[in-house]
Amino acid sequence: MNQIPHNDILMMDVGGTSVKRFGLPPVPVKSQGTREDIAGALKAAVGDTSALAGIGIAVPGPFNYGDGVFLMDHKFGAVKGESFRSLAEVPARVELKFTHDVCAVLEGAVEMLGLTGGNTALITLGSGLGFAITENGEVRYGPSLSPADILWNMSWKGGILEDKVSARGVRGFYSSFGGDPSFSARDIAESAYHGDQAALDAFDRMGETLGTAIAGILLDHNVSTILFGGRISLSLDLMEDGLRRSLGPWPTITRAPEDAVYRGIAKLFKQ
Repeated sequence: MNQIPHNDILMMDVGGTSVKRFGLPPVPVKSQGTREDIAGALKAAVGDTSALAGIGIAVPGPFNYGDGVFLMDHKFGAVKGESFRSLAEVPARVELKFTHDVCAVLEGAVEMLGLTGGNTALITLGSGLGFAITENGEVRYGPSLSPADILWNMSWKGGILEDKVSARGVRGFYSSFGGDPSFSARDIAESAYHGDQAALDAFDRMGETLGTAIAGILLDHNVSTILFGGRISLSLDLMEDGLRRSLGPWPTITRAPEDAVYRGIAKLFKQ
């Protein structure tokens, strides 16, 4: 990866189960844990600050990206209303910059793949469902600096789309097709690659569901490329036939580059 800040800048991607760091091992975090659990993980992830000039942090919303304050209920609820700086005990001299994790991936992917001339959508699949769109290569931000275009809470068959398109979504489909309800999304993917028909059907149905849900949005925004990120996107090939049945031959479908989130964080220090 090129065009990264100097080595006095730490880049971190705060997720629900780990804090990933550019060039360093990830640090486990319990986002549903106590304040002490979360603060301890953040402090461990930041580490020794004596040589740091700045830290760039990608974090899911809702979050106050200007002041660095957690606002989530579903994750990091034990520290809602508290600042990253105080929780991680970061000295005032160290500059902190924050960005939405999905926006960071899309910002980085656009730069890495040269997707500056058209409109691109990013879908992140893991414990939740993330979504963001660019217009002419520029990420669409909402007033809170989260993505302007929200997908996870779209009404869908008596619930929301994230119930069907996420880790719990593929588990639900797998169970409905006769699979073991105790299997994780990763277990189901491994089973699919070993020929488990229920697992193959679960990923296929999830892809078809997602494609049906987003077809109109992609058309409205004239999207020419869909990028996928998140853990479940590692199994994109298991979903692609279902996606294509819903979307047809357009648009291009591919995975976002592995380190796109860090390229997106790095852009914070160029602005």
